[in-house]
Amino acid sequence: MSVIYNKVALIGLGLIASSMFWAMKRGGVAGTVSGYARSEATRDTARRIGLCDTVCDSAEEAVQDADLVVLAVPVGAMGAVAKSIAPHLKPGATVIDVGSVKRTVIADVLPHIPENVHFVGAHPMAGTEHSGPEAGFATLFDNRWCLIVPPEDTPEDPIARQEDYWRALGADIERMDPEHHDIVCAVVSHIPHLIAYTMVGVADDMRRVTDQEVIKFSAAGFRDFTRIAASDPTMWRDVFLTNKDATIEILGRFTEELMALQRAIRTGDGEQLHAYFTHTRAIRRGILEAGQDTDAPDFGRAKVER
Repeated sequence: MSVIYNKVALIGLGLIASSMFWAMKRGGVAGTVSGYARSEATRDTARRIGLCDTVCDSAEEAVQDADLVVLAVPVGAMGAVAKSIAPHLKPGATVIDVGSVKRTVIADVLPHIPENVHFVGAHPMAGTEHSGPEAGFATLFDNRWCLIVPPEDTPEDPIARQEDYWRALGADIERMDPEHHDIVCAVVSHIPHLIAYTMVGVADDMRRVTDQEVIKFSAAGFRDFTRIAASDPTMWRDVFLTNKDATIEILGRFTEELMALQRAIRTGDGEQLHAYFTHTRAIRRGILEAGQDTDAPDFGRAKVER
């Protein structure tokens, strides 16, 4: 596979950025890769495991001569990072973010992007509950969607090059406008995470159920809530604060549905419950048919050795 960008700079070295590095190396997508993380400990870890060809001690140093700059920091920090690196960006370079919110990020980042640099939003719909530089792996994006979200009036060439880049990392591609992206992600990602955090919090508050019972008897349903709720708290705090409008809209819809189910249970309306569960089961089948999960026992997840 041919090189798409001669030099890539990764700003932030967590799960997504580290997976991007290993995927780039697997596919020969980049000539060289520099990286920067705010934490000295993270930079030391990156150097120890060979993450990036060069680990720099400042973002400004990392972006020097980079053809692609990846903002892989919490969405609340994107604007400040863009401002700090703007004077050091190479003419003709492309800057992308990999956050799960786009409208606010574009508003925060775009004013700092020089006229001779392009900004394209990207959102790889892939991840695990693990974080940090050692959590990344080359196959994270394989057969997963990456949403390409360009601001208005972005030229076609940098967008098409981004699409080629993510395909080379293993992802499937779809373009979206920022507003639609944020609603879609509120439905398929943000609200499910909020529900998971809430459900785990409820279990923690149930004094009639001990902590040991919660841990000991957790079947797949609650266990998967805890897996989702183990995600990076800084990232998810920023997601909800920056995607406020879409989150509140979908959360209102969820509350209405929940109240309808509560009423059906209270009144013994088995027909409504059966119809509702049949509909949601069909959505699950659609996810399997699309290849976005597996129906293997325990969802194909590895067992934890005791």
